[in-house]
Amino acid sequence: MLSFLGQFLTLNEIAVLAMFLTFVFMLFRGIPVAIALVGVSLVFVLIAEFFLDPFRGQFRDVIEFDRTGISYQRMQAISGRLFGNIVKNPVLVALPMFIFMGLMLDQSGVAQRMMQSMQKLFGTLRGGLSLTVMLIGIILAASTGVIGASVTLLGLMALPTMMQQKYSKSIATGTIASAGTLGILIPPSIMLVIMSDQLAISLGDLFMGALFPGLILGGLYIVFIIIYGFLNPKAMPAPERTEDVGWHEVKEVLLAVVPPLLLILLVLGSIFAGFATPTEASGLGAMGATLLALANRKLTWSVLRDVSRSTLNTSGYIVGIFLAANFFAFVLRRYGGDEIVQHLVLSAFDDPYMTVAFILFIVFLLGFLLDWIEITIIIMPLMLPIILALELAVPGFGQVRDPSVVWFAILVAVTLQTSFLTPPVGFALFYLKGVCPAEISLSDIYKGIIPFVLLQLLGLFIVFEFPELTTWLPSVAYSE
Repeated sequence: MLSFLGQFLTLNEIAVLAMFLTFVFMLFRGIPVAIALVGVSLVFVLIAEFFLDPFRGQFRDVIEFDRTGISYQRMQAISGRLFGNIVKNPVLVALPMFIFMGLMLDQSGVAQRMMQSMQKLFGTLRGGLSLTVMLIGIILAASTGVIGASVTLLGLMALPTMMQQKYSKSIATGTIASAGTLGILIPPSIMLVIMSDQLAISLGDLFMGALFPGLILGGLYIVFIIIYGFLNPKAMPAPERTEDVGWHEVKEVLLAVVPPLLLILLVLGSIFAGFATPTEASGLGAMGATLLALANRKLTWSVLRDVSRSTLNTSGYIVGIFLAANFFAFVLRRYGGDEIVQHLVLSAFDDPYMTVAFILFIVFLLGFLLDWIEITIIIMPLMLPIILALELAVPGFGQVRDPSVVWFAILVAVTLQTSFLTPPVGFALFYLKGVCPAEISLSDIYKGIIPFVLLQLLGLFIVFEFPELTTWLPSVAYSE
């Protein structure tokens, strides 16, 4: 078999292809991602040492071999190097802080209050509940960024009312799932925190660069809901008006919306104005969310314990995959995987923008199989030299360093939005299914997300065609 493949591929290419295929096979077998990444990496280290003469000795800094046995003393060195680089990175300190902020807001009662007040204000309009869900999703996205919490919370609060109002199952579930996933793009986003580390670019640039694309995506959702409600009124029927909407309802909405908006202003405003680094702003956000929970009389020792435990579990899960993916990328690089991938991508098209589109297409396909964490950690470092080599004419307005990298990172972030809604790995679908009534099937959810995935692709096209949407705001922040 190897001799047959050798007629078409080099030994490096066969090894790299085998690594990827083995990893995907282990995922389909149900093996946890981190274990699959580390297991595949170690197996191919052993294969290189014992069976592939051209690669023998390439991994002596990982495992010290002798022919009478294997000494794992050097494993401490490589693990210390990988782990040490992560824990010493000040940008990644923001990761648990933003997770804590999102989970604490989930427990603070802010979202419930917004839902109740906005239902009174918009609930009597045709499609008003869908608009309410989407507006709350945008606010939650800018204040939490935790997808599981947002989708679950919106599903529990809005879905029963939407079913009682005889909304279409597909439009109800599609609205909730898409609104809940906006948090992975609209800052502060934990995806952007990891991208900042992997691409070695400013997290502030990414936060500012993602703001307009995130709002554009939310705006596309809102426009779709309005048009869909007009064309198909039976899918989003208006309830019978029981009482007039007055200033009292407007006042309730303002009282519910102003606190989270102030928190957003505190976190993002301090970054954009240059008063605080993203890491410092994440601490302000965590403290602000805690104070909101205290103000709403939701802060108890039980809530604090649960939020802290969930933060630890989520952060540990991400860092575990982070370490495993770094090890996988390390072994892949020793096999020459980065040069192989770069050569294949750069030789695919003569037009540099077609090359970028090809990369985004690959990321879109990977989103059907892999979580955004693996894609971000494994793929982004491989793509960085390619983007720099393309010398794209992305406007930086004389202020943004590496504007093409900022633009590319936001394009990938918008593309990865689809990974939360596309089966079989779309986590938002399963979060929502877990809180759905029994009469809503998974097929209803699949039907509901189709138009929103198409809108995500439309948003991706807009950002692709107008790169200044991602670089203008960072340039304004840096201008004197």
